[in-house]
Amino acid sequence: MAAITRQEVEAAQATWGEGVVAIGQVFQDGGDYTARARQHIDELYGYGLGHVVFKPTLAADAQFRNDVKGALSYFVAGNSGYPEDHGFAIKPWTAVRFENCGILLLGDVALAMGNYFFTELNGDVTKVEYSFGYTRGAGGELRIVLHHSSLPYQP
Repeated sequence: MAAITRQEVEAAQATWGEGVVAIGQVFQDGGDYTARARQHIDELYGYGLGHVVFKPTLAADAQFRNDVKGALSYFVAGNSGYPEDHGFAIKPWTAVRFENCGILLLGDVALAMGNYFFTELNGDVTKVEYSFGYTRGAGGELRIVLHHSSLPYQP
């Protein structure tokens, strides 16, 4: 399999951000936002390949989401097994921008770390720290197998 490139990582990041915005738009439009979120997870994460480690930003009690059920709950809420979830992706974000501090290309694995910025309808921007790990899916597409994000430290 071909080595992962920086351009592929950056394209995968852009697709991830566009997907989060799309989930919120479907929610705002009264559509099936859960199906859109499931599509986002199925297309971008490696749950179908094997183990995925996922620590989302706003999760404290059930802080790790290593299966599709937990990831979906984080994105859209509605699962009583995760009562702290409020649907991160159904907030009507207008844009997501990645700012990488570094991308490590390790053959068929790539790791990226930095900040991503979520823009709200009113123009406010939320800065979040992230680390993503990628591998290739069966069709050669990048899949997220490690996702860690957190709000910046507040002294």
